[in-house]
Amino acid sequence: MWDSFLPTALLAFAVMSVCGFLGLPLLRHWNARQEVREEGPQSHRSKAGTPTMGGLLMAAALIITLAIGGRVTAQVGWLLFLVLGHVLLGFVDDGIKAVYKRNLGLTAKQKLAGQLVLAAIFTYGLVVQLEMPTVLHIPFFGWEWPLGYGYWFFAALVIVGTTNAVNLTDGLDGLAAGTSAIAAMAFVWVAAALNAPVAAEFAAAVAGVCLGFLLFNYHPAKVFMGDTGSLALGAAFAGLALLLRAELLLVIIGGIFVAEAVSVILQVGSFKLRGKRIFRMSPLHHHFELGGMPEVRVVHVFWLAGVVLAILGICVR
Repeated sequence: MWDSFLPTALLAFAVMSVCGFLGLPLLRHWNARQEVREEGPQSHRSKAGTPTMGGLLMAAALIITLAIGGRVTAQVGWLLFLVLGHVLLGFVDDGIKAVYKRNLGLTAKQKLAGQLVLAAIFTYGLVVQLEMPTVLHIPFFGWEWPLGYGYWFFAALVIVGTTNAVNLTDGLDGLAAGTSAIAAMAFVWVAAALNAPVAAEFAAAVAGVCLGFLLFNYHPAKVFMGDTGSLALGAAFAGLALLLRAELLLVIIGGIFVAEAVSVILQVGSFKLRGKRIFRMSPLHHHFELGGMPEVRVVHVFWLAGVVLAILGICVR
């Protein structure tokens, strides 16, 4: 199935490569620099000053790829709306960090408000414009659970949860880009098996963009995607999952993202309730890093786990 959409992925990879080579000097010129959080690992101090907002280059590559080799449909339009809406949200967040030279951009409430607005509009597009059924598909068993108006809250949960989870995963060189490429390739198979070629083509473009971005983001990273990229990738996966009615498969295929988010929830909850931490540091990748595992090895282990989860998700479908 993958070979049918390989040209789209290769085109996206090539376009992203060109966007990277041309756009990286611009990011440096605009002084879009990464600010490392003070409570992070000491080994990350050397990353300060690395260009960020690479998500702008990824978004450009995705748009160009779909314009050249993709099919323009209402489904693609709504997926792009959700992705580009989160690109804008992440850009504002990264911009505040860059201008004020701090690691914190938008407040949690401001970011959540933006995500909820985008989620509501996208869900309107699915339910009203595309006339998709408001049901939850249970994989493997083939059951469908009608949600009615509850689908709007469910869709918002999927979008907000996924965008934040991918955002948390973006903490090591190549980690978010690599795991996202793996997840996107899995969605190509899922979409093709469900006879959804437009969604499969979109997922292939996302995979190619992520692989192309790795040319610049693999250790030592020359550029970071920033919230501009990580929020957009999360939006792409959430949108694909909702469009394909594969929300529960997303939990498996995106298991790395889930683990990263759960580790933060457990860490915060444990510290507030018991005054004790479960992990050396959250998100989860920092736990392994502070345990003495080199950054590159942590990334490779997470990639491997992502491949296993992607295969499991494909099989469960």
